[in-house]
Amino acid sequence: MALVGLIVNPAAGRDIRRLTGGASVSDNYAKRRSAESVLEGLTIVDDPPGALVMPDKAGIGQDAVETAPDGLDAQVLDVSVTGERTDTRRAAERFRDDVDVVVVLGGDGTNRDVAATIGSVPVAAVSTGTNNVVPTPIDGTAAGAAAALVAAGEAPVDDVTVSHGTVAATIDSSAGTETLRGLATLGVVDRSFVGTRAVLDASEFVGGVVSRAHPSEIGLSGVAGALATHDPDEAGGVGVRLGPADATPRSVRAMTVPGGVDVVGIEAWDRLGDEEELTFDVDDAVLSVDGERHMELQDAHVAVRPVPEGPRILRFDAAFDAVQGRGCFDVGE
Repeated sequence: MALVGLIVNPAAGRDIRRLTGGASVSDNYAKRRSAESVLEGLTIVDDPPGALVMPDKAGIGQDAVETAPDGLDAQVLDVSVTGERTDTRRAAERFRDDVDVVVVLGGDGTNRDVAATIGSVPVAAVSTGTNNVVPTPIDGTAAGAAAALVAAGEAPVDDVTVSHGTVAATIDSSAGTETLRGLATLGVVDRSFVGTRAVLDASEFVGGVVSRAHPSEIGLSGVAGALATHDPDEAGGVGVRLGPADATPRSVRAMTVPGGVDVVGIEAWDRLGDEEELTFDVDDAVLSVDGERHMELQDAHVAVRPVPEGPRILRFDAAFDAVQGRGCFDVGE
């Protein structure tokens, strides 16, 4: 039997940007309704795939299984939960060998954790986080239906997914050498501490590398997108060095945070090939990953580069387009 996995991150969409900016709120009630809708969407095909749902501390996944549509084989994944991000990675690792598609309700951070262990399983990324670039704001019912079309073999996987690039950073400091992977962006921020994680002031960005760029996106990928468009499945990425708008040769307007448009100074930028590095030497800074401050840096050399290996992201419209006109939704007598 075909099988669809479901991951819900209760913590996504709950950070400080809801108090300081225009980010939308996604509380646990909204996530519960979305999870229930995903399971309902699976019934779009004659022979619905089964559902395997990650449990969570808020009980969202468990409740969705309890209220699953009649006739749908929905079960809770047998895995321990701690309320930490490792829950997502552990569930994705289990799903890698067991499911045909995984639906993820979360933000860029959640999808980054899924990507770390999901392998080549298609990811239906539904936006419920904050500064989202990768996941799509789409109704859970439609996301579940698209996942069902792929799991049932109605929509060919290769035709309806894209292989999303990623970004990696190698950090050399007195503490040794570390490597960090981002899904859409890795940036150097002129801050001394991680704090609330959210990057609220665009003037703090020193620069970084993105695996995708478009002016419609928010954050560092939107800044790069004001300079050039780079598709998520396109080789390489875009590197930028930033500075004060009144002291750089070029400046652009970009959506830097939810609810915010800023003028950003561009010191330099370039398209980068796969594994081509952009380097930064910093005395005291923070490395941001997918819009969140993540790692404190002292006296460090940071080399950031696009990496081709990334998750296979489901394109929702393509899944429906692939079956249109084939009678896939007809009901037999």
